[in-house]
Amino acid sequence: MTITVIDSYAAMREILHAPLADRPALLRRMLEPVAGMYRFFPGEPDLVDLHQMGSAFRIDRDDERVLPALETMHEARVWDRIETALNDALKVQLDATPGITVPDIQVLLVLGDPADTLFMDAALGVTGNGGLSGYILLNVWPFPENLERIEATAVHELNHNLRYSTVVWNPMTVTVGEHVVSEGLADAFARQLYGDLGYTRIGVPSQGDDAVFEKVLAGLDVTGMQNFASYVHGDTIAARYGGTPVGLPTGAGYAAGNRLVDTYLAATGKTAAEATLVDAAEIIAHTR
Repeated sequence: MTITVIDSYAAMREILHAPLADRPALLRRMLEPVAGMYRFFPGEPDLVDLHQMGSAFRIDRDDERVLPALETMHEARVWDRIETALNDALKVQLDATPGITVPDIQVLLVLGDPADTLFMDAALGVTGNGGLSGYILLNVWPFPENLERIEATAVHELNHNLRYSTVVWNPMTVTVGEHVVSEGLADAFARQLYGDLGYTRIGVPSQGDDAVFEKVLAGLDVTGMQNFASYVHGDTIAARYGGTPVGLPTGAGYAAGNRLVDTYLAATGKTAAEATLVDAAEIIAHTR
């Protein structure tokens, strides 16, 4: 039951100071501890290719913005803050649900690619993946708003990791509703600890938008992960990955998930931590 925050600051400094030809091997070494995140991918996915596809810093060219950004993150003590936040959040979760399954977790923070306009603009310079038990990946550009929220961002992904260390996610049969509820639960858990900083930034503009909420509700029974991106992340981000537009703004599913979960918590009196493993259908039923 150990949370290990990898020292990617030192690793990224070494990579970014190395000749271009040496960078792939160094990057692969940094990524190796989280290779298990991709254990369900067909074949042998290349870690370096996945890194570049995920809007992380480039290793095939130099960008004068990258090293100063890395130092900004270091000066903000981001790695230490993430480690403290995750361990504090885990204590809160264990107090609420003492029997919950807690894996050993490897946490990797990487610097984003400032030349990726979708990442910098639509995604607001932050993405995360905590849905694979035992691994958390955070991809961040140090905008002030992201540095302010770094604890909440990490805790959001921890909530996913703990939920999906018990709840089964079948890529073929899982519903949009499960994904939307999981984002709402993760935000609610982060908000339990950090107040409004716990809202995922991309979902904030659609909070309270009834039309967006109703459109997401209409898609909650859609199955298959390949159909999720537009409902959860919105059309603009989904287009990057070949998703079919459904007429939703960026972060729509996060806004809807928060509303669904808040309705459930208000009706039951539970805390977000106490609701981490609740079935999505039970949460949705309090709104439908």
